[in-house]
Amino acid sequence: MENKPYKSGFVTLIGRPNVGKSTLMNHLIGQKIAITSSKPQTTRNRIRTVLTTEEGQIVFVDTPGIHKSKNKLGEYMVTAAETTLDQVDVILWLVEPSSFIGAGERHIIEELQKVKTPVILVINKTDTVKKDEVLFFIDTYRKAIDCAEIVPVSALKGDNTEELVKCIFKYLPEGPAYFDEDTITDQPMREIVAELIREKALRLLEDEVPHGIAVSVESMQEADKICHIDAAIVCEKDSHKGIIIGKGGSMLKKIGSEARREIEEMLEMQVNLKIFVKVRKDWRDSDHLLRNFGYNQKDISGKD
Repeated sequence: MENKPYKSGFVTLIGRPNVGKSTLMNHLIGQKIAITSSKPQTTRNRIRTVLTTEEGQIVFVDTPGIHKSKNKLGEYMVTAAETTLDQVDVILWLVEPSSFIGAGERHIIEELQKVKTPVILVINKTDTVKKDEVLFFIDTYRKAIDCAEIVPVSALKGDNTEELVKCIFKYLPEGPAYFDEDTITDQPMREIVAELIREKALRLLEDEVPHGIAVSVESMQEADKICHIDAAIVCEKDSHKGIIIGKGGSMLKKIGSEARREIEEMLEMQVNLKIFVKVRKDWRDSDHLLRNFGYNQKDISGKD
């Protein structure tokens, strides 16, 4: 039997905030890399993960949600999302199951119509609606935009995700593997650790502290089979600092405890995690501080 050609390429996930891009990417690669949260705009950096199969290699680029920006961090996030559209081989556009196309989706349609990249429309969260309703949603979007494919999935349940991978490979060019077969992400481990801590903070703080927090890992060293990590949660206001710390340090202990368990699972070793809180007013509008927290305009690049 003749061998099938090996395919490889770059695939970006776009969509409005909180549509399930990070959840889908984590499921497809079989490991948690991107943080997930019920809050919108959780993903801030453009995260690259890798899926390698016998058929080929897919490099996923998970972007921040496309939304109306209110500060320099917001501008960075939207630019990071929109500049990937003509720099990849396939675009996965995630939407929620609905027969109504709102202003946010209309804006994305306008952006997609400017590029020649194949678009696979992914109707996510199908586990939240009746199966016979999905056909109506597919028909609604088919009339609004000419997509290469429309694939309904549930990223949370894993429904129909294998079919989605098959569709992606249909549109990838023949080519070599960009990464070793055991590579899952090109994210530095420090960044993944920082993001895991930020995820726990977002979930535990709920609506008490908005998105004005960042996390930086100050040091990360292994000694005597223990990974010692010092990290800082950075917030914008003194009042936020008190909320993050909590009464008698209770909230900070919860954040640290939940983050430590997940970091230990990822690193497969014991972790000594120390977290402290800093106040940096208006950091989301500071080019210098944004660079310090990893939001670098140089990262908005192509297939490098």
